[in-house]
Amino acid sequence: MNLPERNRPDCKFCKILSGELAAAIVFEDSQSVAFLDHRPLFPGHCLLIPKKHYETLFDLPSDQVREFFTEVQKIAIAVEQALNAEGTFVAINNRVSQSVPHLHVHIVPRRKGDGLKGFFWPRRQYHDAAEMARVQAAIRTALGQA
Repeated sequence: MNLPERNRPDCKFCKILSGELAAAIVFEDSQSVAFLDHRPLFPGHCLLIPKKHYETLFDLPSDQVREFFTEVQKIAIAVEQALNAEGTFVAINNRVSQSVPHLHVHIVPRRKGDGLKGFFWPRRQYHDAAEMARVQAAIRTALGQA
């Protein structure tokens, strides 16, 4: 396995990349590695990580985003096909709920009635149209779209 340029000795995923920790690798290329999650939501739950240590999606250089998400797409298709899944759940946590501070994408096989509906997040509606408009305006301003 090619060692990452920015290996962090205290990072569990960098330890997988260096071979210090074992993992069930399902995919590897020059940029990324995918392996089975050791605590899966369902069998086939994979994690895709970049070989270089980036803590969050925000840290991944923009010129690498397309290739990384092409790999996410490739793994999601393979997981669906390999496990006869009806779909996949693809997710990234940035800092909050990020159990390992190394960018990783969860790719989870899904089936109707598998029990994940509402499992992750309690939903709440906006209090009113004014609150929705304030949130919309704040995001548009942050994007320079105001």
